[in-house]
Amino acid sequence: MTRPPNRPGAVRGASPSGVAAYGLRATILGAMPSRRDLLKALLPAPWMLRAADLYAQATRGLPPVTITNVKVIGTSPGPGYSWVFLKVETSEPGLYGVGSANDRYLCWAAKAALEKHYAPFWIGKQADRIEDLWQWNYQRSYWRNGPITNVCATALDSALWDIKGKRAGMPVYELLGGKARDAVPCYAHAGGPTMDACVESAQEWHEKGFRHVRVQMGGYGGGGFIAPGEGSRPESGFQGQAFDEELYVDTIPQLFQHLRDKMGWDVKFLHDVHEHLSPASAMELAKRLEDVKMFFVEDILPPEQIQYFRQIRQQTTTPMAMGELFTSPQEWRPLISEGLIDFIRTRVGMIGGITQAKKIAALCEQFGCRTAFQEGGENDPINQLLAYHVDMSISSFGIQEENDFPEAVREMMPGAAELRGGYLYGSDLPGLGIDIKEDVAAKYPLVDDHHTSDWTTVRGMDGSLVRP
Repeated sequence: MTRPPNRPGAVRGASPSGVAAYGLRATILGAMPSRRDLLKALLPAPWMLRAADLYAQATRGLPPVTITNVKVIGTSPGPGYSWVFLKVETSEPGLYGVGSANDRYLCWAAKAALEKHYAPFWIGKQADRIEDLWQWNYQRSYWRNGPITNVCATALDSALWDIKGKRAGMPVYELLGGKARDAVPCYAHAGGPTMDACVESAQEWHEKGFRHVRVQMGGYGGGGFIAPGEGSRPESGFQGQAFDEELYVDTIPQLFQHLRDKMGWDVKFLHDVHEHLSPASAMELAKRLEDVKMFFVEDILPPEQIQYFRQIRQQTTTPMAMGELFTSPQEWRPLISEGLIDFIRTRVGMIGGITQAKKIAALCEQFGCRTAFQEGGENDPINQLLAYHVDMSISSFGIQEENDFPEAVREMMPGAAELRGGYLYGSDLPGLGIDIKEDVAAKYPLVDDHHTSDWTTVRGMDGSLVRP
Protein backbone atom coordinates (compact mmCIF):
# COMPACT_ATOMS: atom_id res chain seq x y z
CA MET A 1 0.00 0.00 0.00
CA THR A 2 1.39 3.34 -1.02
CA ARG A 3 1.79 5.85 1.75
CA PRO A 4 0.56 9.34 0.95
CA PRO A 5 3.33 11.86 0.79
CA ASN A 6 3.95 13.82 3.94
CA ARG A 7 2.36 17.22 4.08
CA PRO A 8 4.90 19.98 4.55
CA GLY A 9 5.67 20.29 8.23
CA ALA A 10 3.42 17.38 9.28
CA VAL A 11 4.48 14.89 11.95
CA ARG A 12 3.22 11.33 11.71
CA GLY A 13 0.81 10.31 14.50
CA ALA A 14 0.33 13.85 15.80
CA SER A 15 -2.80 15.94 15.77
CA PRO A 16 -2.80 19.31 14.02
CA SER A 17 -2.51 20.90 17.46
CA GLY A 18 0.34 20.49 19.92
CA VAL A 19 3.60 19.13 18.44
CA ALA A 20 2.33 19.22 14.86
CA ALA A 21 1.51 22.88 15.27
CA TYR A 22 5.09 23.42 16.38
CA GLY A 23 6.32 21.76 13.17
CA LEU A 24 3.99 23.85 11.06
CA ARG A 25 5.24 27.03 12.69
CA ALA A 26 8.82 25.96 12.14
CA THR A 27 8.14 25.25 8.45
CA ILE A 28 6.53 28.62 8.00
CA LEU A 29 9.68 30.12 9.44
CA GLY A 30 11.71 28.09 6.94
CA ALA A 31 13.09 25.22 9.06
CA MET A 32 11.85 21.65 9.56
CA PRO A 33 12.09 20.75 13.30
CA SER A 34 14.53 18.03 14.18
CA ARG A 35 13.75 15.22 16.59
CA ARG A 36 15.83 17.01 19.22
CA ASP A 37 13.79 20.20 18.75
CA LEU A 38 10.58 18.28 19.21
CA LEU A 39 11.82 16.67 22.42
CA LYS A 40 12.89 20.06 23.74
CA ALA A 41 9.43 21.41 23.01
CA LEU A 42 7.93 18.73 25.22
CA LEU A 43 10.16 19.60 28.19
CA PRO A 44 8.99 22.12 30.82
CA ALA A 45 10.43 25.59 30.48
CA PRO A 46 13.16 26.64 32.97
CA TRP A 47 10.82 29.09 34.69
CA MET A 48 8.36 26.27 35.29
CA LEU A 49 11.07 24.22 36.98
CA ARG A 50 12.08 27.17 39.14
CA ALA A 51 8.47 27.84 40.14
CA ALA A 52 7.92 24.19 41.02
CA ASP A 53 11.10 24.16 43.08
CA LEU A 54 10.09 27.30 44.95
CA TYR A 55 6.67 25.85 45.67
CA ALA A 56 8.25 22.64 46.96
CA GLN A 57 10.57 24.64 49.19
CA ALA A 58 7.64 26.65 50.49
CA THR A 59 5.50 23.65 51.35
CA ARG A 60 7.95 20.86 52.19
CA GLY A 61 9.29 20.58 55.73
CA LEU A 62 8.18 24.03 56.94
CA PRO A 63 5.96 23.80 60.00
CA PRO A 64 2.87 26.04 59.97
CA VAL A 65 3.15 29.27 61.89
CA THR A 66 1.13 28.95 65.08
CA ILE A 67 -0.04 31.46 67.66
CA THR A 68 2.12 31.17 70.78
CA ASN A 69 1.10 34.19 72.84
CA VAL A 70 -1.53 36.92 72.88
CA LYS A 71 -0.94 40.24 74.63
CA VAL A 72 -3.89 42.52 75.40
CA ILE A 73 -2.83 46.16 75.69
CA GLY A 74 -5.13 48.85 77.11
CA THR A 75 -4.09 52.47 76.71
CA SER A 76 -5.51 56.01 76.73
CA PRO A 77 -2.97 58.29 75.01
CA GLY A 78 -5.27 61.30 74.85
CA PRO A 79 -8.71 62.73 75.63
CA GLY A 80 -11.48 60.53 74.24
CA TYR A 81 -9.17 57.57 73.59
CA SER A 82 -9.90 54.32 75.43
CA TRP A 83 -8.16 51.80 73.20
CA VAL A 84 -7.66 48.06 73.52
CA PHE A 85 -5.01 46.53 71.27
CA LEU A 86 -3.77 43.04 70.60
CA LYS A 87 -0.29 41.73 69.88
CA VAL A 88 -0.34 38.17 68.54
CA GLU A 89 3.04 36.41 68.72
CA THR A 90 3.87 33.33 66.65
CA SER A 91 6.15 30.32 66.53
CA GLU A 92 8.36 32.11 64.01
CA PRO A 93 10.85 34.19 66.04
CA GLY A 94 10.17 37.90 65.77
CA LEU A 95 6.97 37.49 63.75
CA TYR A 96 3.86 39.02 65.31
CA GLY A 97 0.75 40.91 64.28
CA VAL A 98 -1.18 43.78 65.84
CA GLY A 99 -4.92 44.30 66.07
CA SER A 100 -7.54 46.54 67.65
CA ALA A 101 -10.68 45.85 69.72
CA ASN A 102 -11.89 49.43 69.91
CA ASP A 103 -15.19 50.05 71.69
CA ARG A 104 -15.20 53.48 73.25
CA TYR A 105 -18.05 52.83 75.64
CA LEU A 106 -17.28 49.23 76.59
CA CYS A 107 -13.48 49.20 76.59
CA TRP A 108 -13.18 47.19 79.81
CA ALA A 109 -15.68 44.63 78.56
CA ALA A 110 -13.69 44.20 75.34
CA LYS A 111 -10.44 43.81 77.28
CA ALA A 112 -11.93 41.21 79.64
CA ALA A 113 -13.54 39.27 76.78
CA LEU A 114 -10.21 39.03 74.97
CA GLU A 115 -8.29 37.96 78.05
CA LYS A 116 -10.80 35.50 79.49
CA HIS A 117 -12.82 34.13 76.59
CA TYR A 118 -10.90 34.50 73.32
CA ALA A 119 -7.12 34.56 73.74
CA PRO A 120 -6.87 31.19 75.55
CA PHE A 121 -8.52 29.43 72.61
CA TRP A 122 -6.27 31.07 70.02
CA ILE A 123 -3.03 29.71 71.48
CA GLY A 124 -1.71 26.92 69.27
CA LYS A 125 -3.93 27.74 66.28
CA GLN A 126 -2.46 28.19 62.81
CA ALA A 127 -2.02 31.87 62.05
CA ASP A 128 -2.70 31.46 58.33
CA ARG A 129 -6.26 30.17 58.81
CA ILE A 130 -7.83 33.62 58.80
CA GLU A 131 -11.27 32.71 57.48
CA ASP A 132 -11.58 29.64 59.68
CA LEU A 133 -10.68 31.54 62.84
CA TRP A 134 -12.95 34.40 61.83
CA GLN A 135 -15.88 31.98 61.60
CA TRP A 136 -15.01 30.50 65.00
CA ASN A 137 -14.89 33.95 66.58
CA TYR A 138 -18.20 34.79 64.90
CA GLN A 139 -19.86 31.82 66.57
CA ARG A 140 -17.90 31.95 69.83
CA SER A 141 -20.68 33.32 72.02
CA TYR A 142 -23.49 31.58 70.08
CA TRP A 143 -25.46 34.87 70.03
CA ARG A 144 -23.77 36.50 67.10
CA ASN A 145 -23.10 40.02 65.80
CA GLY A 146 -22.81 41.88 69.10
CA PRO A 147 -20.40 44.83 69.37
CA ILE A 148 -18.06 43.08 71.81
CA THR A 149 -17.94 39.82 69.86
CA ASN A 150 -17.30 41.79 66.68
CA VAL A 151 -14.43 43.90 68.03
CA CYS A 152 -12.80 40.78 69.49
CA ALA A 153 -13.07 39.09 66.09
CA THR A 154 -11.60 42.22 64.49
CA ALA A 155 -8.65 42.21 66.89
CA LEU A 156 -7.50 38.75 65.85
CA ASP A 157 -8.49 39.18 62.21
CA SER A 158 -6.37 42.30 61.79
CA ALA A 159 -3.41 40.70 63.59
CA LEU A 160 -3.56 37.65 61.31
CA TRP A 161 -3.69 39.78 58.16
CA ASP A 162 -0.72 41.70 59.55
CA ILE A 163 1.18 38.42 60.05
CA LYS A 164 0.31 37.13 56.59
CA GLY A 165 1.46 40.36 54.97
CA LYS A 166 4.75 40.30 56.87
CA ARG A 167 5.42 36.69 55.85
CA ALA A 168 4.68 37.56 52.23
CA GLY A 169 6.75 40.76 52.39
CA MET A 170 3.76 42.75 51.09
CA PRO A 171 1.33 45.35 52.40
CA VAL A 172 -2.07 43.81 53.09
CA TYR A 173 -3.76 45.57 50.18
CA GLU A 174 -1.54 43.54 47.83
CA LEU A 175 -2.94 40.34 49.35
CA LEU A 176 -6.46 41.68 48.74
CA GLY A 177 -5.86 42.15 45.02
CA GLY A 178 -3.43 45.04 44.72
CA LYS A 179 -3.94 48.76 44.27
CA ALA A 180 -7.17 49.95 42.72
CA ARG A 181 -6.19 53.59 43.38
CA ASP A 182 -3.10 55.60 44.29
CA ALA A 183 -4.35 56.91 47.65
CA VAL A 184 -7.58 57.04 49.64
CA PRO A 185 -9.71 60.21 49.31
CA CYS A 186 -11.17 61.39 52.62
CA TYR A 187 -13.77 63.89 53.70
CA ALA A 188 -13.07 66.56 56.30
CA HIS A 189 -15.14 67.70 59.29
CA ALA A 190 -16.18 71.35 59.27
CA GLY A 191 -18.50 73.16 61.62
CA GLY A 192 -19.25 76.10 63.84
CA PRO A 193 -21.97 77.70 65.95
CA THR A 194 -23.32 79.85 63.09
CA MET A 195 -23.79 79.55 59.34
CA ASP A 196 -20.96 81.98 58.64
CA ALA A 197 -18.66 80.07 61.00
CA CYS A 198 -19.50 76.88 59.10
CA VAL A 199 -18.59 78.58 55.81
CA GLU A 200 -15.25 79.74 57.22
CA SER A 201 -14.43 76.25 58.52
CA ALA A 202 -15.43 74.57 55.26
CA GLN A 203 -13.32 77.02 53.24
CA GLU A 204 -10.27 76.24 55.39
CA TRP A 205 -10.60 72.52 54.71
CA HIS A 206 -11.19 73.11 51.02
CA GLU A 207 -8.02 75.20 50.81
CA LYS A 208 -6.11 72.28 52.35
CA GLY A 209 -7.09 70.11 49.40
CA PHE A 210 -10.27 68.43 50.62
CA ARG A 211 -12.90 68.14 47.89
CA HIS A 212 -15.40 66.50 50.28
CA VAL A 213 -16.43 68.35 53.45
CA ARG A 214 -18.98 67.31 56.06
CA VAL A 215 -20.61 70.27 57.77
CA GLN A 216 -22.37 70.29 61.16
CA MET A 217 -23.68 73.47 62.78
CA GLY A 218 -23.29 73.26 66.54
CA GLY A 219 -22.66 69.52 66.69
CA TYR A 220 -25.00 66.63 65.95
CA GLY A 221 -28.56 67.91 65.85
CA GLY A 222 -27.27 71.48 65.67
CA GLY A 223 -29.77 73.80 64.03
CA GLY A 224 -32.55 72.07 65.89
CA PHE A 225 -31.67 72.94 69.47
CA ILE A 226 -33.69 75.20 71.77
CA ALA A 227 -31.63 76.92 74.46
CA PRO A 228 -31.93 75.76 78.10
CA GLY A 229 -35.00 77.06 79.84
CA GLU A 230 -36.57 78.49 76.68
CA GLY A 231 -39.85 77.41 75.13
CA SER A 232 -42.84 75.65 76.61
CA ARG A 233 -41.76 72.86 78.97
CA PRO A 234 -43.41 70.63 81.60
CA GLU A 235 -43.52 72.10 85.09
CA SER A 236 -40.48 71.05 87.12
CA GLY A 237 -39.37 69.02 84.10
CA PHE A 238 -36.31 68.95 81.84
CA GLN A 239 -34.87 72.44 81.39
CA GLY A 240 -31.69 71.67 79.42
CA GLN A 241 -30.90 72.15 75.74
CA ALA A 242 -33.74 70.47 73.84
CA PHE A 243 -34.00 69.13 70.30
CA ASP A 244 -36.88 70.09 68.02
CA GLU A 245 -36.96 68.15 64.75
CA GLU A 246 -39.21 70.60 62.88
CA LEU A 247 -36.76 73.41 63.65
CA TYR A 248 -33.89 71.19 62.49
CA VAL A 249 -35.61 70.32 59.20
CA ASP A 250 -36.14 74.05 58.56
CA THR A 251 -32.59 75.10 59.45
CA ILE A 252 -30.34 72.54 57.72
CA PRO A 253 -31.48 73.26 54.13
CA GLN A 254 -30.86 76.97 54.81
CA LEU A 255 -27.35 76.13 56.07
CA PHE A 256 -26.38 74.29 52.91
CA GLN A 257 -27.96 76.87 50.62
CA HIS A 258 -25.81 79.46 52.42
CA LEU A 259 -22.73 77.27 51.89
CA ARG A 260 -23.51 76.93 48.17
CA ASP A 261 -24.03 80.68 47.84
CA LYS A 262 -20.66 81.39 49.45
CA MET A 263 -18.55 78.50 48.08
CA GLY A 264 -20.15 77.49 44.80
CA TRP A 265 -20.28 73.97 43.42
CA ASP A 266 -16.64 72.83 43.60
CA VAL A 267 -17.07 71.37 47.08
CA LYS A 268 -18.95 68.12 47.70
CA PHE A 269 -20.94 68.58 50.91
CA LEU A 270 -21.98 65.91 53.42
CA HIS A 271 -24.11 66.07 56.55
CA ASP A 272 -24.74 63.68 59.44
CA VAL A 273 -28.29 63.67 60.82
CA HIS A 274 -27.18 61.17 63.46
CA GLU A 275 -30.57 59.44 63.50
CA HIS A 276 -32.38 62.32 65.22
CA LEU A 277 -35.48 62.31 62.97
CA SER A 278 -38.77 60.52 62.62
CA PRO A 279 -39.41 58.88 59.21
CA ALA A 280 -41.73 61.69 58.09
CA SER A 281 -39.21 64.41 58.99
CA ALA A 282 -36.40 62.42 57.39
CA MET A 283 -38.26 62.27 54.08
CA GLU A 284 -39.02 65.98 54.21
CA LEU A 285 -35.39 66.89 54.91
CA ALA A 286 -34.11 64.69 52.08
CA LYS A 287 -36.52 66.35 49.63
CA ARG A 288 -35.58 69.86 50.73
CA LEU A 289 -31.85 69.14 50.27
CA GLU A 290 -32.18 68.10 46.63
CA ASP A 291 -31.47 71.60 45.27
CA VAL A 292 -28.07 71.85 47.00
CA LYS A 293 -26.94 68.46 45.60
CA MET A 294 -25.40 66.78 48.62
CA PHE A 295 -22.65 64.19 48.19
CA PHE A 296 -24.60 62.27 50.80
CA VAL A 297 -26.74 62.64 53.91
CA GLU A 298 -25.70 60.23 56.64
CA ASP A 299 -27.81 58.22 59.09
CA ILE A 300 -31.05 60.05 58.41
CA LEU A 301 -32.87 57.28 60.31
CA PRO A 302 -31.95 55.02 63.24
CA PRO A 303 -31.16 51.34 62.50
CA GLU A 304 -34.50 50.32 63.99
CA GLN A 305 -36.36 52.06 61.15
CA ILE A 306 -34.39 51.10 58.05
CA GLN A 307 -37.56 49.87 56.34
CA TYR A 308 -38.45 53.51 55.62
CA PHE A 309 -35.48 53.81 53.25
CA ARG A 310 -37.74 52.30 50.58
CA GLN A 311 -40.06 55.29 50.82
CA ILE A 312 -37.17 57.75 50.95
CA ARG A 313 -35.68 56.22 47.80
CA GLN A 314 -39.01 56.51 46.00
CA GLN A 315 -39.48 60.17 46.92
CA THR A 316 -36.06 61.82 46.68
CA THR A 317 -32.79 61.86 44.73
CA THR A 318 -30.66 62.98 47.69
CA PRO A 319 -27.91 60.33 48.14
CA MET A 320 -28.17 58.34 51.36
CA ALA A 321 -25.38 56.89 53.54
CA MET A 322 -26.18 54.51 56.38
CA GLY A 323 -24.56 52.04 58.73
CA GLU A 324 -22.44 53.62 61.46
CA LEU A 325 -24.28 51.59 64.11
CA PHE A 326 -24.59 48.39 62.09
CA THR A 327 -23.04 45.22 63.46
CA SER A 328 -24.99 42.52 61.57
CA PRO A 329 -25.25 41.51 57.88
CA GLN A 330 -29.03 41.43 58.31
CA GLU A 331 -28.88 45.22 58.70
CA TRP A 332 -26.82 46.17 55.67
CA ARG A 333 -27.70 43.38 53.22
CA PRO A 334 -31.25 44.52 52.28
CA LEU A 335 -30.24 48.17 52.00
CA ILE A 336 -27.43 47.30 49.59
CA SER A 337 -29.11 44.53 47.59
CA GLU A 338 -32.34 46.49 47.09
CA GLY A 339 -30.51 49.67 46.06
CA LEU A 340 -31.93 51.69 48.96
CA ILE A 341 -28.70 53.47 49.95
CA ASP A 342 -25.78 54.92 48.00
CA PHE A 343 -23.03 54.49 50.61
CA ILE A 344 -22.49 51.94 53.38
CA ARG A 345 -21.04 53.56 56.50
CA THR A 346 -20.04 50.64 58.69
CA ARG A 347 -16.99 50.88 60.93
CA VAL A 348 -14.56 48.13 59.92
CA GLY A 349 -13.70 47.35 63.53
CA MET A 350 -17.35 46.97 64.53
CA ILE A 351 -18.26 44.42 61.84
CA GLY A 352 -15.38 41.95 62.25
CA GLY A 353 -12.42 43.50 60.46
CA ILE A 354 -10.94 43.14 56.98
CA THR A 355 -12.45 39.70 56.40
CA GLN A 356 -15.99 41.04 56.76
CA ALA A 357 -15.29 44.41 55.13
CA LYS A 358 -14.08 42.87 51.88
CA LYS A 359 -17.29 40.81 51.73
CA ILE A 360 -19.34 43.98 52.13
CA ALA A 361 -17.29 45.63 49.39
CA ALA A 362 -17.99 42.71 47.06
CA LEU A 363 -21.72 42.99 47.79
CA CYS A 364 -21.58 46.72 47.07
CA GLU A 365 -19.90 46.10 43.74
CA GLN A 366 -22.73 43.82 42.63
CA PHE A 367 -25.48 46.31 43.50
CA GLY A 368 -23.94 49.70 42.72
CA CYS A 369 -23.41 50.83 46.31
CA ARG A 370 -20.16 52.43 47.52
CA THR A 371 -18.20 52.25 50.75
CA ALA A 372 -17.70 55.17 53.15
CA PHE A 373 -16.18 53.45 56.16
CA GLN A 374 -16.71 55.29 59.45
CA GLU A 375 -13.22 55.75 60.89
CA GLY A 376 -13.35 59.14 62.60
CA GLY A 377 -13.85 60.37 66.13
CA GLU A 378 -12.38 58.18 68.87
CA ASN A 379 -11.20 55.49 66.47
CA ASP A 380 -7.56 54.37 66.49
CA PRO A 381 -4.75 54.18 63.90
CA ILE A 382 -5.01 50.40 63.44
CA ASN A 383 -8.71 50.55 62.60
CA GLN A 384 -8.00 53.41 60.23
CA LEU A 385 -5.46 51.25 58.41
CA LEU A 386 -7.87 48.31 58.21
CA ALA A 387 -10.21 50.54 56.22
CA TYR A 388 -7.27 51.92 54.21
CA HIS A 389 -6.10 48.51 53.01
CA VAL A 390 -9.63 47.52 51.98
CA ASP A 391 -10.21 50.91 50.32
CA MET A 392 -6.99 50.64 48.33
CA SER A 393 -7.98 47.31 46.80
CA ILE A 394 -11.70 47.57 45.96
CA SER A 395 -13.64 48.96 43.03
CA SER A 396 -16.72 49.82 45.12
CA PHE A 397 -14.91 52.48 47.15
CA GLY A 398 -16.63 55.83 47.63
CA ILE A 399 -14.95 57.90 50.36
CA GLN A 400 -13.41 57.47 53.81
CA GLU A 401 -13.81 59.60 56.90
CA GLU A 402 -10.69 61.52 57.88
CA ASN A 403 -9.02 61.13 61.25
CA ASP A 404 -5.71 62.70 62.23
CA PHE A 405 -3.82 61.80 65.38
CA PRO A 406 -1.68 63.83 67.83
CA GLU A 407 2.05 63.35 68.18
CA ALA A 408 1.72 61.26 71.35
CA VAL A 409 -0.26 58.66 69.40
CA ARG A 410 2.21 58.65 66.52
CA GLU A 411 5.09 58.12 68.93
CA MET A 412 3.26 55.13 70.41
CA MET A 413 2.21 53.72 67.02
CA PRO A 414 4.91 54.15 64.35
CA GLY A 415 3.57 53.64 60.86
CA ALA A 416 0.22 55.34 61.45
CA ALA A 417 -1.30 56.56 58.19
CA GLU A 418 -0.82 60.19 57.17
CA LEU A 419 -3.44 62.63 55.91
CA ARG A 420 -2.21 65.03 53.23
CA GLY A 421 -4.16 67.20 50.84
CA GLY A 422 -7.42 65.33 51.26
CA TYR A 423 -5.87 61.86 50.85
CA LEU A 424 -4.87 59.13 53.29
CA TYR A 425 -1.49 57.46 52.77
CA GLY A 426 -0.35 54.24 54.46
CA SER A 427 3.28 53.35 55.03
CA ASP A 428 3.31 50.52 52.42
CA LEU A 429 5.42 48.38 54.75
CA PRO A 430 4.67 44.64 54.85
CA GLY A 431 1.50 43.75 56.73
CA LEU A 432 -0.67 46.56 58.05
CA GLY A 433 2.42 48.77 58.22
CA ILE A 434 1.95 49.84 61.85
CA ASP A 435 3.30 48.78 65.24
CA ILE A 436 2.67 49.37 68.94
CA LYS A 437 5.43 50.45 71.32
CA GLU A 438 4.38 48.69 74.50
CA ASP A 439 6.63 50.80 76.73
CA VAL A 440 5.05 54.00 75.42
CA ALA A 441 1.52 52.59 75.68
CA ALA A 442 2.23 51.73 79.33
CA LYS A 443 2.72 55.45 80.05
CA TYR A 444 -0.96 56.00 79.28
CA PRO A 445 -3.01 53.51 81.34
CA LEU A 446 -6.46 52.62 80.06
CA VAL A 447 -9.01 55.08 81.43
CA ASP A 448 -12.76 55.10 80.91
CA ASP A 449 -13.17 58.81 81.53
CA HIS A 450 -15.82 59.61 78.96
CA HIS A 451 -18.99 57.75 79.73
CA THR A 452 -22.01 58.14 77.50
CA SER A 453 -21.62 61.68 76.26
CA ASP A 454 -24.15 64.46 75.82
CA TRP A 455 -24.83 63.72 72.17
CA THR A 456 -26.11 60.23 73.02
CA THR A 457 -28.53 61.58 75.63
CA VAL A 458 -30.26 64.37 73.70
CA ARG A 459 -33.77 65.13 74.96
CA GLY A 460 -36.84 66.76 73.48
CA MET A 461 -38.87 69.60 74.97
CA ASP A 462 -40.95 67.17 77.01
CA GLY A 463 -37.85 65.50 78.46
CA SER A 464 -38.01 62.32 76.36
CA LEU A 465 -34.84 60.85 74.87
CA VAL A 466 -34.03 61.37 71.20
CA ARG A 467 -32.27 58.53 69.37
CA PRO A 468 -28.60 59.37 68.81
